[in-house]
Amino acid sequence: MNKKLITLSALAVFATGVASSQAKYDMDNIQLEKLGRGVVAIRENPEKVAISWRYLSSDPMSESFNIYRNGKKINSSPIKKATFFVDKYTGTDSAVYTVEAIQAKNKTSYTLPADAPCGYVNIPLNRPALGVDPFGKEYYYTANDASMGDVDGDGEYEIILKWDPTNSHDNAHDGFTGPTYLDCYKLNGKQLWRIDLGENIRSGAHYTQFLVYDFDGDGKAEIICKTADGTQDGEGRVIGDRRADHRTIKGRIMSGKEYLTVFNGETGRAMATTDYQPPRGNVNDWGDGYANRSDRFLACVAYLDGKRPSAVMCRGYYTRSVLAAYDWDGKDLKVRWIFDSNKPGNEKYSGQGNHNLRVADVDGDGCDEIIYGQMTVDNDGTGLYSTGMYHGDAIHLLSDVNNEKYYVWCCHENRKDGSSLRDAATGEVIFQFPSNKDIGRCMAADIDPNHKGVEVWSPNSGGVRSFTGELISPKMEFQTEVSFKVPVNMAVWWDGDLLREMLDKNVISKYNWKTGVCDPLLTMEGCMWNNGTKANPCLQADIIGDWREEVLMRTADNQNLRLYVSPIPTDYRFHTFCEDPTYRVSVANENIAYNQPAEPGFYFGPDLKGQTFRGTKIK
Repeated sequence: MNKKLITLSALAVFATGVASSQAKYDMDNIQLEKLGRGVVAIRENPEKVAISWRYLSSDPMSESFNIYRNGKKINSSPIKKATFFVDKYTGTDSAVYTVEAIQAKNKTSYTLPADAPCGYVNIPLNRPALGVDPFGKEYYYTANDASMGDVDGDGEYEIILKWDPTNSHDNAHDGFTGPTYLDCYKLNGKQLWRIDLGENIRSGAHYTQFLVYDFDGDGKAEIICKTADGTQDGEGRVIGDRRADHRTIKGRIMSGKEYLTVFNGETGRAMATTDYQPPRGNVNDWGDGYANRSDRFLACVAYLDGKRPSAVMCRGYYTRSVLAAYDWDGKDLKVRWIFDSNKPGNEKYSGQGNHNLRVADVDGDGCDEIIYGQMTVDNDGTGLYSTGMYHGDAIHLLSDVNNEKYYVWCCHENRKDGSSLRDAATGEVIFQFPSNKDIGRCMAADIDPNHKGVEVWSPNSGGVRSFTGELISPKMEFQTEVSFKVPVNMAVWWDGDLLREMLDKNVISKYNWKTGVCDPLLTMEGCMWNNGTKANPCLQADIIGDWREEVLMRTADNQNLRLYVSPIPTDYRFHTFCEDPTYRVSVANENIAYNQPAEPGFYFGPDLKGQTFRGTKIK
């Protein structure tokens, strides 16, 4: 077998060290980021500082590290088994922590601020000013969804943040909204730019789906999103007609030009603008006459040719669904293909969309497919299959422990199909829990070490289920429709073992498989979550530091972001998840509509124990 074609990408070859047939990215030719060491230091408490850094695929397996505080080495022997170190430091002055890769003979530093807060990196924000709608009613701004990308080519991620006005609206509701803003911040709080999408882009969860990725391979991330007349880029230049106002008396936008723009990630400058595909056309063609269905947007990043990332802009999912794939080469923004459920022969793909999507090479051809809710579109823009179960709100991608197949765990809104697990390549249903109610959320994560593989659950599953569908927890006791013993909104690798933890609102908790409930590990005091009952952070991903994930929250006053980094020691050392293409595009797609947690393209959990994972025996 050609070991250049591997399932686990640059992160790791599966436990046996042999590539599987699940996915076959050509790792010699695929375009990936060149990440730096990602050193970070946070106060664990007034007496301890936790230092964390990346172990990269370019590092030798035998690489070891030294740690310096203000130039003085503080570890007694080279650090070999983890990329985490705790320093007993009681000083209140700033301190420069330096991580040295001994074999590579390179050093990377991070400055712990004076009087640093415990548990997180603070990122001050430039909050937009108050606004007034056409009827004289004030609105203000809250920090909403975020994404990440290396916009300046230094190997470290910047944060791209969407500001949401308090008068934002769901598509089902009339009303004027304030404009949506996109900001870019360094992790030290330096603001690089602001994009004002203007009054002809309505604000809400379903309108602005922004993609942050290095599309042209120049080492710097771009931002791609839908724009309109009056959009102002990061350098103050206006796109289209600055005087145009396409809003109706009810605040809807059902006419006027629509654009797609590529913005320079470092400056916010608009580099290319073209007509948006798929176009609005006649709003009635999407299923109603007031733009509820025609203005439902999704988007994703996908490696459609297995080598370079494409941007896929999507419109509609309740009835007609259209996906348009774009390529950006640094000069031109070109359409690769368009999939339309209205095209003759595609009738079974109508109405199958979701409030989010997943991307992975589900058929093992080395190229990504788009799991668009209850249907999947092949990498060439043709339909792969449709389940016919129609629209749903949440969707998860998971793998069996042998990495032989991908599976999709999803919930359904049709008051019939409930929640189901299916084969991601064929749509074959593995098991299902029907329901006569709208099932709005579901979750998949390996949280119980006593059962093989990933666990799944939903409000109608009766409790936590094993990968085979076996009920393994006490029956969930529902307090409200969205509040019960085991959260269903987000997940995060946090505490240092191989199990995943739950993330809901401002609480990280760990599932107790003996009692069937979750025990809190961290409450992020002073922080608020986003998007109502979805209760998601601004971003959850492996942003900095070791292999574990960080949580980016907004403060209650919307003056700061807080990047929470785990201070819990771990004995494991793995490559950053972001070197796995499936995980990395999952992060890029996380902010889309109803946020879903980032998920890797391989199994990761306690079933790795006793096996060799990237040259290391997992105990």
